[in-house]
Amino acid sequence: MPPRTDIPVTVTESLAAIAAENAGIVRRLLAAAGTGGTDAIPAEAVAAPLDKAAAALQGARRVFVLGAGRSGLALRMTAMRLMHLGLDVHVVGEVTTPAIAAGDVLLAASGSGGTASVVRAAETAVASGARVIAITTAPHSPLAGLAAVSVVVPAAQKQDHDGRLSIQYSGALFEQSLVVLGDAIFHSLWKASGATADELWPRHANLE
Repeated sequence: MPPRTDIPVTVTESLAAIAAENAGIVRRLLAAAGTGGTDAIPAEAVAAPLDKAAAALQGARRVFVLGAGRSGLALRMTAMRLMHLGLDVHVVGEVTTPAIAAGDVLLAASGSGGTASVVRAAETAVASGARVIAITTAPHSPLAGLAAVSVVVPAAQKQDHDGRLSIQYSGALFEQSLVVLGDAIFHSLWKASGATADELWPRHANLE
């Protein structure tokens, strides 16, 4: 098979392609929210859910964060920022994570919306009286069906290998989008809090 010439081959070319894909996700989310939606994603699946997700996190008694694999690693970054903001945050699977209960929020991410461990945790959360915020590419997935708030990201799923939504490997664009969305939610909550960066700083880890 001859080498393909329509994909980046150098690191700098790959970096440019990845940056362009992430910028494209942000543009599509903003366009859907501001102009009544796009073919890929309706407006009601963007603006309102993002604001509702922020409000749910802000009003939660405790926040639990869960994702599998790289999605979980990306959400840990959001968990850290929410902790810096002063929220009571727990990463599911850590030995110090308590039982979820009414008044709590589970922030869960799965590109397919069908990751078995994430769906089971969401079912437990709902049965316990907690609310679920889902971030996924699949609005009709099991995870989205359990969620009080679903944020739909127009990125490729892990097994979308046709290159139509992303030239990157195995859901990478979705995982990168998780970091950006998490930072956007944090930034909105931070500015709404009125706290300064200096006031947040003492919550940064000092056991390093």
